[in-house]
Amino acid sequence: MLATDPDADRLGVAVKNNSCDYVLLMGNQTGALLLRYMLGQKQEKGMLADNSMMLKTIVTSELGRAIAQNYGVQTVDTLTGFKYIAEKIERYRREETKTFQFGYKESYGYLIGDFVRDKDAIQAAVMIAEAAAYHNQQGMTLYDGLIQLYEAYGYYKEALTSFTLKGKDGAEQISRIVSQFREHPPAEIAGAAVEKIEDYLIGRKTNLLTTQQEVIDLPLSNVIKFWLQDGSWFVIRPSGTEPKVKFYFGVRKRSASESEERLKKIQVSVMESVKRYI
Repeated sequence: MLATDPDADRLGVAVKNNSCDYVLLMGNQTGALLLRYMLGQKQEKGMLADNSMMLKTIVTSELGRAIAQNYGVQTVDTLTGFKYIAEKIERYRREETKTFQFGYKESYGYLIGDFVRDKDAIQAAVMIAEAAAYHNQQGMTLYDGLIQLYEAYGYYKEALTSFTLKGKDGAEQISRIVSQFREHPPAEIAGAAVEKIEDYLIGRKTNLLTTQQEVIDLPLSNVIKFWLQDGSWFVIRPSGTEPKVKFYFGVRKRSASESEERLKKIQVSVMESVKRYI
């Protein structure tokens, strides 16, 4: 089952699971299926350039990076928003340094052919239908293909939590939440030490264990990403259009149940810190 939003830039996909019930794929899952199918087909036909790259946002699942790496494709991160993906496409086209293969974000936006410089549900609908047909030829469903990805790369699981805080007081609360995490970052979350902090407002990545710092080559933005020692992460991002502060989470474990459990623990731990500032 396929559906787009009214302006046809986002695509929703529902597939049958092993019980023949329809399951709505999350944006990260559809993106992973599209990416694996496209790179696999191009590699098989000898069409995958040596300087190939895939673009995703900093709040999009790390599963895409693992898939791309398996095919020798570089992953380039951008800020949230497809305009940043489009800017990278133009930059690399002008510099002739990288060949674009795919771009996506977790909120159901995908780009296959770069003749469009925005997320495009029409291209994505055609390609996911082709991927479904390919899987069918192998005696598989898209759901089977998703489980196959998890078995190969690990069970990646993501979540989004947001607080709506309206008015002047709400804006001050949002500012206070972000400032507290920036100025007094947690040492650990749900039993795992915070290893790295990426502060996009100052354009700097800091390894808390080695004190090593790196410059982040992206436009400045009021976003903070925390990496835990077990590979899990969470992001704090105030909305630019609504009175909201958003929290993105990502984990990877050996099984679906482990990932679900770990994700919930991290969410609870972060939210407990947030509530102290509201």
